[in-house]
Amino acid sequence: MKLLYDLKDECKKALCLKENETIWYCVPFDLVYDFSERLAKEEYTDGEAYLVVTEYRMMVLCGTTVLKEFVLSECKEIKCETQVHCGVVVVTDDEGKHMAARFSLRHITRVAYVARGADVLVQGLNERIESHEYETYCEKCGRAMPGTSKCPYCDGKAVVLKKFWKLCKGYQWKLLAISCFMVIASGISILMPDIQQNFIDNILLTKAGDYTDIVKFVLTMLGLTAALIIINVVRNWWCVSLGAMLSMDLREMLYQKIQILSISFINKRKPGELMNRVSRDTAQIRRFMEEIFGSMISTIVTMIASLIMMLTLDVKMTFYSTAMIICAIVITRLFWRNIHKIFHKQWLRDDEMRSGLQDVISGMRVVKAFGKEEEESAKFERLSQNFARMQVKNETFWAVFFPILMFIMSAGSYIAIYFGGLEVLEGGMSVGELMQFVTYTGYLFGPLAWMTHLPRSVVQMITSLNRIYDVLDEEPELKDGEEAKAIEIKGDIKFNDVSFGYNSYEPVLEHISFDVKAGEMIGLVGASGTGKSTIINLIMRLYDVNRGSISIDGIDIRDIEQTSLHSQLGVVLQETFLFSGTILNNLRFVKADATNEEIIRACKAANAHDFICKMPDGYNTYVGEHGYNLSGGERQRIAIARAILNNPRLLILDEATSALDTESEFLIQQALERLTAGKTTFAIAHRLSTLRNADRLIVIDGHKIAEIGTHNELLEKKGIYYGLVTAQLEMAAGKEADENVIS
Repeated sequence: MKLLYDLKDECKKALCLKENETIWYCVPFDLVYDFSERLAKEEYTDGEAYLVVTEYRMMVLCGTTVLKEFVLSECKEIKCETQVHCGVVVVTDDEGKHMAARFSLRHITRVAYVARGADVLVQGLNERIESHEYETYCEKCGRAMPGTSKCPYCDGKAVVLKKFWKLCKGYQWKLLAISCFMVIASGISILMPDIQQNFIDNILLTKAGDYTDIVKFVLTMLGLTAALIIINVVRNWWCVSLGAMLSMDLREMLYQKIQILSISFINKRKPGELMNRVSRDTAQIRRFMEEIFGSMISTIVTMIASLIMMLTLDVKMTFYSTAMIICAIVITRLFWRNIHKIFHKQWLRDDEMRSGLQDVISGMRVVKAFGKEEEESAKFERLSQNFARMQVKNETFWAVFFPILMFIMSAGSYIAIYFGGLEVLEGGMSVGELMQFVTYTGYLFGPLAWMTHLPRSVVQMITSLNRIYDVLDEEPELKDGEEAKAIEIKGDIKFNDVSFGYNSYEPVLEHISFDVKAGEMIGLVGASGTGKSTIINLIMRLYDVNRGSISIDGIDIRDIEQTSLHSQLGVVLQETFLFSGTILNNLRFVKADATNEEIIRACKAANAHDFICKMPDGYNTYVGEHGYNLSGGERQRIAIARAILNNPRLLILDEATSALDTESEFLIQQALERLTAGKTTFAIAHRLSTLRNADRLIVIDGHKIAEIGTHNELLEKKGIYYGLVTAQLEMAAGKEADENVIS
């Protein structure tokens, strides 16, 4: 993403740059205050407003006027904040807080980067912040870009055709066969009116023929009609087969691509949106191949051949007849851009509706628990109404647009009959030739009527194709390097000056450094939101660090194959997830070839075997979607057993005992003590008593490591950890006192 835009010479002069001063960042924004006049009203700029940062100053430039200037050495903090429908850059100095710039959310990413870069300079770090996110909006057309570096709306028809041809790779022989069949069908269709004209003029009107000539004509026409039917049946069967295969391939490609894309990409998309791309958009490609492509080539060939035959018969009549075609083409072209836009909007509404439906169905227990059925029904009704209104608007457009084009086409046919009739009456054309010309006119205008639907179908296909390739063209943020290799993990882990933010301009962790020896158990402690789970995410390499490095056994984690790393991880996350299926299937998810003895041993270690055996179907009990047939503690213990079954070299426990009662937690702690022996373990727990046996505790505060040491060492320091333990003891004492009062 571009963070250094070019300024006009007169704008640069307005900055009054010193001799040794250079511009580090310069980005546009669109809402400013007139600081010079102290006006309280907002004004939209015409694209000439910039936020400029040098190594010494930050300036707000509007045209050739510097509206505000901040000396970085006098600032304490510069940050970007999100407000309702806009963002602001806030500067803090000795006098308080000042708003430097205000902008619409389309500029949030790049302005936030610049604010972060300016703040780094304020802190005395002479470093440049580089951008990693893609531009949110296309600078050429101004439309929102769905996550890729290329705008699908500015690609052009050639790129779309290239994508379509790439999609058909491996099926070219079928496409060629279908095309040949369609050309043959077109040839037969063009031949039939010529046979009909010869029969009318040379047999019927002259009465030179007999019964045999009539039989020959009828049999010939029946034979050609039968041949057309057979060709069309074979063509349609191949088109259906091709559409089904392409749709299947696309679904598999999309699913596999989604599997390898980074978590950050998945988090930015609504589940309903991704599901639509896998199901509805691939189905749209199938429908296009079945219903449109099969007829498209034969229709075009028939139209061209019919036009040539019409010109051969009568040039003047052809000109009069086809004059209306130009009018139809012009009208269609005028509405083409609008057609693309309305379908894009309609499918966005469909994405919103499906995502809303999935959210409600997935969270139905919460909805019912809080009695929010009516509110959620009203919310879904609004989404459904928005989608319905967009559908009605689109269909109304076609209900008006299509009859107008049909009228224009019909007018062309009647013009041909009028002038042809005059030619017959004057002796310039025979009746058979008129019938032949009118038939060719039907071949020309009939397909044209069909082709009025073509823009709609093509736009739907192009929209779906762009949405599909939006995912397929997305590059995974996490890739194995060229020298990445599979290793057998021992467990030595080192964080070397690691800084990371889910948006790199908004850090969650800063300058984190620590070493872990193989077999150590490390407890991560801190308030919610300080970055404990983020450290775990980085160890699992769900994200890559923005700065610094993480190494395992002396090898940079980016040089370890992801499959090798993940296969040696045992993970129990705070949000326990079980797949729809049996308990046995969920346990074998991490190890498909696990024996019954291994599974039972893991479940006993996780204190899950007893409650599983009490179920009617035991290990074959169906747990339902997300495992909602089980209690929270039961789901947690199955998740722990699943991690144990993998026999990991690195064990990660994110609130692994949070859903257990006191007795079960005690049993689990005993099991974990045995299981973690010889394994490097990272554990997060807000109940600090569960971490007292950890080899070391790392306390995270303010995005950095505040304290590190054993339980007893940190208590002696009487710092942050001491305060957390004291607070929990007071809460526990208060709870015990309340129970005594009640009893």
